[in-house]
Amino acid sequence: MTGHFPVLIITGRPAAGKSEVIDYLKSTDAAERLRRFHIAAFEELDDFVYVWETFEIDDILTKHGKQRIWTDEKYWFKDHFLWNLYIERINLEYRKKLARNPKYHDSTTTLVEFARGGENGIYEALSYLHEEVLKRACLVYIRVSYEESVRKNHRRARKGMEDSILYHSLPDEKMEFYYKTNDWDKLEAKDPNFIEVRGRRIPYAVFENEPEKTLDPVLIGNELERVATKLWDLWKEK
Repeated sequence: MTGHFPVLIITGRPAAGKSEVIDYLKSTDAAERLRRFHIAAFEELDDFVYVWETFEIDDILTKHGKQRIWTDEKYWFKDHFLWNLYIERINLEYRKKLARNPKYHDSTTTLVEFARGGENGIYEALSYLHEEVLKRACLVYIRVSYEESVRKNHRRARKGMEDSILYHSLPDEKMEFYYKTNDWDKLEAKDPNFIEVRGRRIPYAVFENEPEKTLDPVLIGNELERVATKLWDLWKEK
């Protein structure tokens, strides 16, 4: 076993603090990051990149008088399967990394980031992850209430930066439709330490972000260290 997580999934509601935690990790000294959080040099696979690409491609088709494929003119998804297509895109990119370098995880942690809502949204996303991801994965859920998610979603909006991972924002009607409920409480109630996905036990821990910690680097570091310590113990047990 190396001293770092191979794959760390970071999920939660929109604007819960996922991107802020990753931004904090980018600015943390590499030796400190490894020691406190068991995260090596890391690469991100964030499905927002694919979501935004979907919008852009549909807009290009509209520009040329062609029919939109995945979204309507107000960017509502036409097919629920799109959510799982984005996970498959993550799978594809991850497997390319392994194919290019079989010793990839000797020195690298992969951070997988996505937000999901709905009665089975998080579990459904996990169930579409490839076996190569699942067998190496631990998970951090960043917990905020729906109301806090909406508040922070409003705050982070920056005009002209709608494609930014840190500053994109959803209209209220989409927040309510896609994210007002999620299945985290149901998953957590089954087991305080593991989520079972296709026979794999995924260790998890919850980063408590209400009251908000992700505006203060010291608070982020302390909470993340608590979470990472629990996860590391579970990972070694696994």
